[in-house]
Amino acid sequence: MTNSDVRATFRSLHRPGEPVVMPNAWDPGSAKLFFSLGFEAIATTSAGFAATLGRTDGGVTRDEAIDHTAALAAATPLPVNADLEDCFADDPDGVADTIRAAAIVGAAGASVEDYTRDPARPIHERGLAVARVAAAVEAARESGLVLTARCENLIRGVNDLDDTIARLQAYEEAGADVLYAPGLASVADVSTVVGQLGRPVNILLLPGGPTVPELAGAGAARISVGGALCWVAWAAVADAARELLTNGTHGYDPHVASGGRAARAALG
Repeated sequence: MTNSDVRATFRSLHRPGEPVVMPNAWDPGSAKLFFSLGFEAIATTSAGFAATLGRTDGGVTRDEAIDHTAALAAATPLPVNADLEDCFADDPDGVADTIRAAAIVGAAGASVEDYTRDPARPIHERGLAVARVAAAVEAARESGLVLTARCENLIRGVNDLDDTIARLQAYEEAGADVLYAPGLASVADVSTVVGQLGRPVNILLLPGGPTVPELAGAGAARISVGGALCWVAWAAVADAARELLTNGTHGYDPHVASGGRAARAALG
């Protein structure tokens, strides 16, 4: 399919109440694994990708993020939604340039956050935040890319649901295709947010939080997992390596066979 076809397919997957479940891949191999398991779309994860480079979240450059998006878009036929953090720019023109770059390398969708990277002032002033979303929307429309606008309040120490909703409404008015407030922790809050918006809403699965069926019942149109699956992989390797180092045993043997079969199915 052409990039336009993939983007149209991705757009069609956003069905409130019947959400597309979108795992976040951290390299081409994990993207191929998720494709082999039957997922319909994948996303990148800024934290997971940074970890593959030996860095923490927020530690990659714009060019690295774009190259990573290109690698995942080429790995499978699935639509790829690019986690582009704050689009590596404060000004609207810089945000637009990043969105255009993601479209050029084959992203089906991309996101822009209102996070400033400044702990003393974590969220952009609303007027600037809206202008950044509007610039991203204009750039995305040139290619048909699906633009997600993220309000980062709830994961950046601003526990204000009313402001979160007001910001998402403003981003919707600016033209965002999908709205996203990571950190919504209850079905009631998800229902409240969805009920105040007229565009599809992405929900982040949280540890101990609502399940996919519960979020579907609350009206979610897309569900992602952030870096969770990457951290599951890190935990499994850490546990196995710690056993090897500490005990000299290899109780992880059953996973070697099952992992090999999964890799052969995904990569073969």
